[in-house]
This record gives sequence, structure tokens and C-alpha cells, in this order.
Amino acid sequence: MIQDIAPHRLENAFALRREPQPGDRVLFARRGREILLRREDGAWQLPAVGETGREGLHFGFLLDGEACFLGEGEPQLPGFEWIDQRQCRELRPQELGFACITGMQLLRWRAEHRFCGACGCVTQDSLTERALVCPSCGLTVYPKIMPAVIVGIVHRGRLLVTRYADRPLSTLALVAGYTEIGETAEETVRREVQEEVGLRLGRISYYKSQPWGFSDTLLLGFFARLEGSSKAMRLDRTELKEAMWLRREELPDRRGEASLTAEMMEVFRTGKVRI
Repeated sequence: MIQDIAPHRLENAFALRREPQPGDRVLFARRGREILLRREDGAWQLPAVGETGREGLHFGFLLDGEACFLGEGEPQLPGFEWIDQRQCRELRPQELGFACITGMQLLRWRAEHRFCGACGCVTQDSLTERALVCPSCGLTVYPKIMPAVIVGIVHRGRLLVTRYADRPLSTLALVAGYTEIGETAEETVRREVQEEVGLRLGRISYYKSQPWGFSDTLLLGFFARLEGSSKAMRLDRTELKEAMWLRREELPDRRGEASLTAEMMEVFRTGKVRI
């Protein structure tokens, strides 16, 4: 998955922050979905502080001990180009792709909360934690992280896969959705399955989580067994255009893909998970 970058390491603890040095890297965003990069010797690179200057930089995190800062504005630097964030899934080296999408998430958060949502004053960086604070009313805003679930529903050796209604060239997916206020992740699983495909679930088992910076989301993966008949399936056509039960041998090989959805389908296909 996109965050599996070992032996490389991304460290985001606030206590690691420091002043920018000429060799440190800078992330810039345009339109909330493009990032500034340069391709050199077959690999992508972020601009260095020595190329951008220190003005308007905010500490982001460390990547293999090297600081990455968040920049303001949309500079035009020689040799650099604006790359759509979706390319971070396949960006090489992979640790750079994960750093870029994590930085994009932080840049969007900063842009969306430049002004206090309560009184309209310009926010400031907290001196004690990663947060934006209003100097007038004291409102404190933390980076946006929205919890969501992905559900692999299993029945008689088959996995329920779907295609989204609003994506004409969409790949196979699993039932998924965001957690509502006052709802546990397990309750989200049952509600989303009921809403999208009209099915009831038996036992639910947690699988794994994934930070998904493309949509400011923390994904929680679950496998579940169907309770009742698979013939009771009823699609929400506003969400899905197709849903089908596939056996292991019918699933595509999705090794090496960036998403939790792909990994869950792959571990089911290869029999590496027990439900």
C-alpha cells in the first residue's frame, strides 16, 4: 500500500520541527490537487529550500531524517512542473509519493483554515502542537482526518465486488463509506452495507487501516460474512452501477497497488486471510 515504505520512514511528530536548511525539501500545492515536482535521472524530486527561499515555510515532517516543509503560494521554478496528486499512487521513489500525498493533505488543511471559522480572524500556528489557533477567540483546529470503512463481504467462497455509479472507467471496488457522528466503525460497516447493497451481515472482523491523504481519510478495513441469502441484494443506484459475487480465481491480480481496497481483494484472492 502507499504507506508501506520500509525501510524508509516518515516521522510527523510535532517535537521534530526545526528551522529550514538549504537542502531541506518544500511541498507546494496548486488548486488543492497538484504538487510541484521535477523529474531528474528517472526519479521525481521536490524543490529544495535553497531554490525556493525560506519565506512562508511551515514544518511538515521528516522523511528519512530530511525535513519537508509546506510552502505558500504557487511558484514557477525552472525545471519543475505541476503534477496531479493522483500520480502519487505510482510515483517513484514510493516514499516520495507517500510524502507528497501526506503533504498535500496538510496543505489543504492549512488553506481551508486560514481564517477562523467562528470569528473570521487570521489563524496562527500553535506553538505546542500541530494545530491552527485563532488569536482572537481561541478556536483550535487540528488536521482534518475523516474515518471511513471498507468492507469485504464473503459468502460461500465468493467476495462481493462493486463498481461506482459515477466513474465510467472504475475498477472493481468494495462496499465503503464514511462514519457518521455518534457511530462506531462497526456500526458504519453494517449501515453502509445495508444502504448500498441491501444485505445483512453476520460476523465482522477488523483487517487493517490506511491513511488515504487523497481524500483526507483514515480507512478502516473489515471482512464480514453474509447473514441470509445473497439473492436479497438490492443496489443503491445512486452509489453503485454494479455488484457481483466473484470467486478467488475470478478476481484480478492486484499485487503492488497503492490502496487498501486492492490489498483486501488480493489477500482474499490468494487465500491469505481467514474470515
